[in-house]
Amino acid sequence: MHPRFHALDNPDKPCAIHADTGEHLAYGALETWANQGAHLFRSLGLGTGDTLALWAPNTLRYFEIYWAAQRAGLYITPISTRLGADEAAYILNDCSAKLLIGDASVTAMSALLDIRSTHCPSLEHVLFADTAFGLGCKWHDAITSFSPHPISDESAGFHMVYSSGTTGRPKGVRLPLTGGPATEPHMLAARQQMRYGVGKDTVFLSPAPLYHTAPLAFSTSVQRLGGTVIIPDKFTPEGTLQAIAQHRVTFAQMVPTMFIRLLQLPQAQRKEFDTASLTHIVHAAAPCPVEIKRAMIDWLGPIIYEYYGGSEGNGSTFITPQEWLEKPGSVGRADWGVVHVADESGNVLACGEQGLIYFEGGWDFAYLNDPEKTASARHPVHPGWTTLGDIGYLDSDGYLFLTDRRSFMIISGGVNIYPQEAENILAAHPKVADVAVIGVPDADMGEAVKAVVQPRNWQEAGDALANELIAFCRSRLADYKCPRSIDFEASLPRHETGKLYKRELRDRYWPDSRASCSVPA
Repeated sequence: MHPRFHALDNPDKPCAIHADTGEHLAYGALETWANQGAHLFRSLGLGTGDTLALWAPNTLRYFEIYWAAQRAGLYITPISTRLGADEAAYILNDCSAKLLIGDASVTAMSALLDIRSTHCPSLEHVLFADTAFGLGCKWHDAITSFSPHPISDESAGFHMVYSSGTTGRPKGVRLPLTGGPATEPHMLAARQQMRYGVGKDTVFLSPAPLYHTAPLAFSTSVQRLGGTVIIPDKFTPEGTLQAIAQHRVTFAQMVPTMFIRLLQLPQAQRKEFDTASLTHIVHAAAPCPVEIKRAMIDWLGPIIYEYYGGSEGNGSTFITPQEWLEKPGSVGRADWGVVHVADESGNVLACGEQGLIYFEGGWDFAYLNDPEKTASARHPVHPGWTTLGDIGYLDSDGYLFLTDRRSFMIISGGVNIYPQEAENILAAHPKVADVAVIGVPDADMGEAVKAVVQPRNWQEAGDALANELIAFCRSRLADYKCPRSIDFEASLPRHETGKLYKRELRDRYWPDSRASCSVPA
């Protein structure tokens, strides 16, 4: 359960292929370069428990650097390439990164170098993955003189990711290192093997950025098990189908937004690509509208799996497509830890009652440098129960249904409204490309429900479409949960992984003096 073993058994097999360039990375080369990289890290003064930050686009260097850091006992902090220099500097400073491996193709990289000395005091070294500025040293040039054999003090490192910051400054999710050997079995890989049958014959497509937790964790778990990972520069529906057909992809990890984009392709165009090799697609990160998932199953068959969990690793649920067809809308039953649903006071709720979702029995995580946020994720009575801040309910069979995030809740006239319900309905309308439902100021009710819609055809944006969408929602949902008004945007602020930056939308409507009680913590 480590790339080293597959390098010994089959050194020429690709552990990764770049879908756009055709570049291959073989297991044997990965082992050599990872060992050389571990020696480089030691030469730069990085010891077990130190942090390396990685700020680069999807590149095969990502895996070389990851596995070098993993065997050197380092924390690996990936940074979104969409961030500005100040945002990246905040993360670098917060995680005390000693080394940054960036890339000149990252838009804000040059600006970061300009403020490095004042904003990142702990950052001692900067290297570049593929393309460098001026005399900057690239990864392969930096490692070439080092030994291809393992370092003498190997131990297992792990990624330390930052939340995407949708509700404030991003926070690092820090899990304790095991102190065990680099090649020790890993629970995430074992779960992929059990859930999806991942092994040496797996060809895994990861169309999302590797700096996001799930793509990085899934890809490196596939490499632990000897499969091949396919990565593109970025997700496009056509490129995804082309990669599946060309590389005979068996397994893919996506988010619901990608499903919507794929389904928006004309059916005749979708049929041009051979998808018969697919045996499993897994999705998570956001609730998937029932109509969208059903359409995916109708198209590709019962191969759509789902899990619910977070970077914190405090627990998870899992559901097969067969179960989902019996329980549409569910994210499954707990397969890691125990699920509880509680009210704001911590009282456990009965089946069918909505409340805050807690897990018991998962990893004991902490948010780096934020004891207050760490404490807020603990149950008030049972500190071993932790929450990601999501709202949902359990049915009588123990299946969990998500309804929204606590921080997105709208309070209108004293009534709690979870906007995900209206979003799921509007997302299924054929004239909607993307949608967000938020609370906006209202003199009478405190907050009013508003939808911000990206129409598929911008020429249709206007009062007629707004009225049509409001009526569509009200025909399927209680009036008070439906938008009272609709604004149109050419595009919504989404992370490349599909996560919506709702706070950015809400801030456009709320004055600076907005009462802190309007949106619960």
